[in-house]
Order: sequence, then structure tokens, then C-alpha cells
Amino acid sequence: MALADFPRGVEKQVALAHDAGLMVHMDGARFANALVSQQYTASEMSWKAGIDALSFGATKNGALACEAVIFFDRLNAASLPYQRKRGGHTLSKGRFLGAQMAAYLENGHWLDLAGRANGHARRLAQGLAKVPGTRMPWPCEVNEIFAILPRKIDAALKAGGALYYPWRFRDFAAKCTPPAEDEVFVRLVTSFASQASEIDRFIATALAATAK
Repeated sequence: MALADFPRGVEKQVALAHDAGLMVHMDGARFANALVSQQYTASEMSWKAGIDALSFGATKNGALACEAVIFFDRLNAASLPYQRKRGGHTLSKGRFLGAQMAAYLENGHWLDLAGRANGHARRLAQGLAKVPGTRMPWPCEVNEIFAILPRKIDAALKAGGALYYPWRFRDFAAKCTPPAEDEVFVRLVTSFASQASEIDRFIATALAATAK
């Protein structure tokens, strides 16, 4: 589902689950990035859309292994402390995680970090769009870019020190053309710590590879 379809687009799925007596959990690893991208409020992206539980992620947006589990009905959270302990998720000196979360949320810092990461991704996507032979099956909405690269560009980028992952080609829309034998499908991720100079060097390396 595209972010632009949320939250109204998720209402049918939520209704199906609730009608079956099931709760709905949202994986919020990039919750901040989605909010900043589409300018929704946290409530519109969670409980107002019918979400029952949210794993509110901070690790992928600047924190060190710090997440929060949020239930929007206190009754549903009553057994969570015991379930967490039985699952081995209770850490010693948890106050250090709490300190991270407090700093993460203070003065909207979490949204600033996400906005910076999203901005780097847009810069990268715009640069890749100018590289001959490169195509992106989906628009860049947060801090992730999915791109189909010619293998010679992929080889040049890796030789230049770029680190990224190949991605499985699945769940493509009918209008998307799958990668050919001489292409590779990859996922590129930016963060708050990414540098504009790094992105520009990535693009320059890709462009140079096409000229050979």
C-alpha cells in the first residue's frame, strides 16, 4: 500500500481483523519517516486508523537498539510486562534505553532525524533518475529506494566502496518490468547520518560507469 493511501486505505484491513476478533499490530520501524513524508499526525497513523498496538521504532532513526511497544487500550497491555520477561526481552539497566527514548522524543527530535533521512533519499532518487539504464519501480516515499541497476553500474558502485543489499523481485505491480539478466534489483537506504557528499559521489560513480 502506498503511503498516500494511508490511513483510509487500511480501514478495510483493520475491519476484517476486528470482525474476526483479532487485534492489529503495526510495525513502526520507520514510523517517523512515514509521518514526515505524508505529514500525517501520529494519531492518524495509529489508533485513529484502528491500530491496536504499535512497535514504535527508534533504532532505525538514530537510537541504539531502542524500541517502545504502545498499546492504545491499557487493558490489552496488562500482561505485557510478564510476556516480555518470559520472552527474554527484559534488559538490565533499562534506564539507559529510557534515556535514549526521552532524548529521541524531546522537541520533536525524532521527526527532525526522519526528515533529514528522507531528504537524503530524495536527493539520491533524483540523482539516480539521471543515470542511463537505471529505473525505480516505486517512488521514493521515505528513506528507502528500490532501484533496478545495470550490472556494470552495480559492479562499479561496489568497487567504489558502496554498501547495499540485493532485493528479491516480488509483489511487483503489473506495469513494472522485472529486471533482465544484465540488471540487479537493490535496496538503498539513507539515514540522518548520511552526507550529501556521499550521495553525490554515489551518483557520480554510477554516471561514470555508464560512460565506459
